[in-house]
Amino acid sequence: MKPSTLTPFKLDMVSLGEAMVEFNQRPHSNANDAPLYAQGFGGDTSNAAIAAARAGARVGYLSRLGTDHWGECLMDLWQRENVDTTTVLRDAQAPTGMYFVSHDAQGHHFSYARAGSAASRMQPQDLAHWQDAIASSQWLHLSGISLAISATACDTALAAMAYARNVGTRVALDSNLRLSLWPLARAQACIRHAVSLCDLFLPSLEDMTALTGLTQAADIIAWSHAQGAAQVVLKLGPEGALASDGHHPGQVPGHAVTAVDATGAGDCFAGNLLARLSAGDDLWAATAYANAAAALSVQGFGAVGPLPTRGAVLDLLHAPSKGTPA
Repeated sequence: MKPSTLTPFKLDMVSLGEAMVEFNQRPHSNANDAPLYAQGFGGDTSNAAIAAARAGARVGYLSRLGTDHWGECLMDLWQRENVDTTTVLRDAQAPTGMYFVSHDAQGHHFSYARAGSAASRMQPQDLAHWQDAIASSQWLHLSGISLAISATACDTALAAMAYARNVGTRVALDSNLRLSLWPLARAQACIRHAVSLCDLFLPSLEDMTALTGLTQAADIIAWSHAQGAAQVVLKLGPEGALASDGHHPGQVPGHAVTAVDATGAGDCFAGNLLARLSAGDDLWAATAYANAAAALSVQGFGAVGPLPTRGAVLDLLHAPSKGTPA
């Protein structure tokens, strides 16, 4: 159990991973022109932290960040978004990572410049700076990318998960598989182990087919529970999500919207889900809220800008139904 001196919780969620600078391709009128890119911010766990904060949660971020200009910009962003930065370690020997997003008929595509980034230099010793924040939070959130950016980051993330479980903080893991960062066999082994340390697993259908070969939602839910996750929410894009507590799986429908950029939609889903679970919603009510938030987020460009406020999500949830999602 969590020590009584740390209750009530000081934070609803702390998120561990890599924040990055984003350059997102904008549409332009002349196809012969060079692509135009708008500068923003991203990184899956940072996106989720900001999404949770906009939903009203008390949020902190755990990472390493460069002492460069972009690192200062990210610190300013978090402070504007009410994300606690006291646990962000600054690394003068490494840069802040960045990525580029391009768009075509097949969707959005990522290109990264993150090798040797400050976040990739996370070490298990960094946990000493983060223990109090983890122990005083309802949830520790991290992702497959948190594990994949380097071997030491993976060790750090797993140590943080084990520590959280030991002090009674619940752990949420988003699969976020990026095979450009690590070989499939290592991803399979590390994510399987991480699922055994989490209370809530947030996989996507595409990720789980690549990781396990399974293609049916019910089989993926069963696999996730078998690894040790007590709760599972399988993200199904516009079709919503399938949520299970191990006893009562239930489909939560999505929303019919015109998507222009799905960058960060899964992160938006995760942050809003954890915000509502922290507020006391049950798994299915929190999933319905997260579905609505993610539907709003895909209607604008970039990972952070379109993240909705609580008021916008409630407006969508209370709007008259327009039929079955596309």
